[in-house]
Amino acid sequence: MDSVTPGSLNPEYNYLALALGVPLILLIVLGNVCVCLSVLTERSLQTATNYFIVSLSTADLLLAVLVLPLYVYSEFLGGIWTFSFFLCDALMTMDVMLCTASILNLCAISVDRYIAVVVPLKYNRNQFSLRQLALIAATWLLSLGLASPVIFGLNSVPGRDPRLCKLEDERFVVYSSLCSFFLPCPVMLCLYYGMFRGLRRWSHRAHSHAGQRHSGLSLRLGSGTTCPKKPGKGKSPTTTLYVATDNSLSPASPSTVSAATPVTEEVNQEMNQEVNQEMNQEMAADSDPITMQQDSVSEERGGAKPHFGNSRSIRVSGRERKAMRVLPVVVGVFLCCWTPFFVVHVTKVTCESCDIGPALISVVTWLGYVNSAINPIIYTAFNTEFRKVFHRLLCRTIDR
Repeated sequence: MDSVTPGSLNPEYNYLALALGVPLILLIVLGNVCVCLSVLTERSLQTATNYFIVSLSTADLLLAVLVLPLYVYSEFLGGIWTFSFFLCDALMTMDVMLCTASILNLCAISVDRYIAVVVPLKYNRNQFSLRQLALIAATWLLSLGLASPVIFGLNSVPGRDPRLCKLEDERFVVYSSLCSFFLPCPVMLCLYYGMFRGLRRWSHRAHSHAGQRHSGLSLRLGSGTTCPKKPGKGKSPTTTLYVATDNSLSPASPSTVSAATPVTEEVNQEMNQEVNQEMNQEMAADSDPITMQQDSVSEERGGAKPHFGNSRSIRVSGRERKAMRVLPVVVGVFLCCWTPFFVVHVTKVTCESCDIGPALISVVTWLGYVNSAINPIIYTAFNTEFRKVFHRLLCRTIDR
């Protein structure tokens, strides 16, 4: 007997599951579609970290489309499964795979961020690299490999109850929980700990370097700005031009400057504007611990100092810094939502005397699925660029 009909089981309909499940599915789909479209259509959001976030959102989106509808329907029928064994195995496979993909994507993000902080000279923050593509591909292949035994017959045990859809092999429950959650989580937390230690160390160093640079630039700006002399009749206006020497900034002879190359007020103003622009760019770079770290490592190795005039590299670094403030919140919420699920399921398998009823299992499962709807809200709350693009996409959809 591969399937049963609802009428033959007289199920007690759970309308609360339907009332909560349908809005949850719609919220997950809407939020994660907005995340994917935001990164793919907005150039300012196309950073390495955000491509990992797209991969994470894809896992949440697939969960809402492939897993949640059948799960909500089963909960509506009081936890009774009314479809075939094969569809149940496919559901369990997708559930395990997508949950594993979520945690492994977070691990991949932590690896990428750790490399960006600890080995900055080997990290290309301006474009999506082959290493990052390999990390994303590895997360999905590992997730598929971990979940594939279910669809290939692991769930086909003698005496299987057709009214229930669950993982039948208790050893696989422990194995998948270890590989999907209990082993990746400590690795991820250790990487984030090392990353933020590196950021704090280089941030202190950045402030000391910033003070020295600002003092030098202020001296250049103050010394290089002079008032032009009033020209006499028939004479062209001249200004005092300061030239750099080994020890200080000293004025050149006005007569020499006038005879060799006339310097007008416009030229002087242009020079001052360039100094101002350079100072502003260096101030922006000094405020970024990652950029400052790259500068300091280059100086220690005797390499050429990066040129901070590249405004694009400064903007990209600033966006990455915003993303790194969001990621700990995403990881913390993920752990709060999924830790009860894995603890309860492993405890149910390993502790025969523990009384864990279906109500508790249902609650922790719903809590885990709610996480897929929370991530887009976190991005909107903590990242102004995501918030602006979300608003534009939603307004465009409403107008249509």
